[in-house]
This record gives sequence, structure tokens and C-alpha cells, in this order.
Amino acid sequence: MNYESFFKDQLGKLKSEGRYRFFTDIERRAGEFPKAMHHGPNGLREVTVWCSNDYLGMGQHPAVLRAMHEAIEKSGAGAGGTRNISGTNHYHVLLERELADLHAKEAALLFTSGYVSNWASISTLAASMPGCVVVSDEGNHASMIEGLRHSRAEKRLFKHNDPADLRRKLADLDPRQPKIVMFESVYSMDGDVAPLSDICDIAEEFGALTYLDEVHAVGLYGARGGGVSERDGVRDRIDVIEGTLGKAFGVMGGYITGSAALCDFVRSFASGFIFTTSLPPALAAGAAASIRHLKTSSVEREGHQERVRQVRERLDAAGIPHLHNPSHIVPVMVGDAVLCKRIGDELLDRFGIYVQPINYPTVPRGTERLRVTPSPVHTAADVDHLVGALSSIWADLGLRSAA
Repeated sequence: MNYESFFKDQLGKLKSEGRYRFFTDIERRAGEFPKAMHHGPNGLREVTVWCSNDYLGMGQHPAVLRAMHEAIEKSGAGAGGTRNISGTNHYHVLLERELADLHAKEAALLFTSGYVSNWASISTLAASMPGCVVVSDEGNHASMIEGLRHSRAEKRLFKHNDPADLRRKLADLDPRQPKIVMFESVYSMDGDVAPLSDICDIAEEFGALTYLDEVHAVGLYGARGGGVSERDGVRDRIDVIEGTLGKAFGVMGGYITGSAALCDFVRSFASGFIFTTSLPPALAAGAAASIRHLKTSSVEREGHQERVRQVRERLDAAGIPHLHNPSHIVPVMVGDAVLCKRIGDELLDRFGIYVQPINYPTVPRGTERLRVTPSPVHTAADVDHLVGALSSIWADLGLRSAA
């Protein structure tokens, strides 16, 4: 087999379909976000970032940076090993305490990313309980799907955010079988929100363990940033709340929270935890500082929601089509991979605006989009510039405006 030809042919197909993913080389600068420097073919240029998951700008918050600097000075760069072999730094212990408190759970377990926390936890839980059946929302994230696949447990998919279909799927199962219901709170591409209370009602009726992914909600919702489960008053009814430190908290890492026994079980049996070098102490210290701040400050959350509202209103007024949803994610709908890439390029090259095109397999074919994520550090002038640029491109390309 000619391996190089195979690789190049497959990449060529991606490019011809408009699905090849180009990295945009940007340089974040503390204190200036959402402004960043773009290293492009024509040199260095300032751009405004409109697609970051640093939803609240906490990646540059003084308390976070100060905590990270102090941890580097005290503990150095790396953790030194896995959590089992010299890699448990006191900063990890403190962070897990903050996370357990955030979600009002007995314990928390820290991972290197949200992807790893889902993959390792789900695969371990589902594989370890004899005869376990996982009933999973059909819109769940790739990390949850991969964890389920790796577990080799029996799976049933229920229609997205459809409690009635979840009930049907659970009713078909043997009441004696262990069951896990897996779902998210905020779905990252459409921005829709799960009916958490209804799902909990049904899971409790059929004796299922509940596993909730809150990665796009922690820090952003709830009185202390505990996510939609805190906001909706159902966190005590959910067995596992999983989250990330790399989005609203502005740093890096993933975690689960739950009972002490459940977290200890995953800690003791999950290969994705046991054999992975732990997070550097500075990252743990920064994440803990971010969580502590957002537990007591609502300024960032309120500013965030206000900016989201402004962006939606301006897009509506300009006739730019976007999905209406109850969350902070604003998907500007294009519906064609090549065109989506072209609009993204136009925004960057002509207007100094960076919004990454989103295409298959992240979203279904025909639903390609620009995923806009407003933040409290975007200004009114930034909003004007974004909407004006989109309006200009829509007119130049003769695209249909929203009704």
C-alpha cells in the first residue's frame, strides 16, 4: 500500500468538500481579550475573537493569573507523575474540594480534560456493572459516545431532549438491569438546553443512575456557577455531574463530582485516570481561583447574558439567520461547508474578525454554521463591527436574510 498517497487522497477529499480544518494562528494577550494577534500570510494583525470557549474571559482574570504565578514559584512546572506515583500535588486536592463544594457533592475527581473525564468515567462505570445498559441522548458529545463505545456496554439512544422517548426506552428494559442515563445540560452546537427535571423524574422512576455533562454550563449558570443543574434546583438528583475547567473557568482540565464511593471507584478502576500524568500544579491553582471567584461574583455572568442578548437583537435586526435558543451560544446558520469557510475567511481577511466555521462531522451536513460566542469582555463597538461585517458579507454574496 502507498501510505502517503492514501493520506493525501483522504485529505484532498476533505478539502474538496470544504471540510478541511485550517488552524488559525492567534496569539492571546492577557488583559486584551477578545483582541488577539493573528499570525497570517500577510504578517501580524490584530483581530477580535468571537468563537472562544473562554466564555467569561477568566483566562486573563488577575486572580487566576496571580494564583498560577504563585503556584509556579512554589511548585515548579509539571506535576511530576500520575496521581498514584508522585503526581498528587496539594493544589489538586484543594481544587477537588472546590469542585465538590461547587456541585454540593461528597467528592470530585480531576482529569486532564473534559474529553478524558467523560471517556474514562463513562467507560469505567458502564463496563464495570454487570449487564449495564446505557441510555444516551442521541445528541451527546463525542467524548461521551467514545466512552460508551469503549465500555462495550449495551446502549439505547433516546431522541434528543425527549423525555417521553427516554421513558419508552427505559420501560423496555429489565427492571433488574443496572442503567445509566447520559445527557448534557447545554448542547454546544445548537445551544439548546435539556429538560433536566423531567429527565430526573423518569430516571428515578426506573432506578437509573444519572450522568450529566455540564461542560458548557459550569461557571455560567446558577447562583454560584454550578451550571444548569444548580439553576434548575436538580443537582441533588443527579448522580454524576461532569464538567470542564477549560471553558468558563478559563484554564484547562476536566472533572466529575458525585458520591465519595463513586468517585473513588472511578479513581481506582479508570485507566484514563490511573495511567495519565496529572495536571501541572499551576493549572490546578488557577482553576481553583477561578471557581472561587465565580462562586461569589455574578458580575461576569450578568455581563455575559446581557452581551448575548445584544448580539441576538442586532442579528435579528440585520436579518442574519441564527438559531434561537435559551443559552449563550449563537449559531449563525449557513448550511454549506464551502460557503461557511468562505464567510469565515472574509470575516478574518476583510474585517479582522475570527469566527471558526463548524462543519461535518461536528454538525450534520447541511447545517454548517459560524458558532458565535459573545462574552462580557466584548464591547458594544465589537458587536456593531461583527453585525456590520456579517451584513456586508451577506449582501455581497447575495445570501438570503432571515425572515
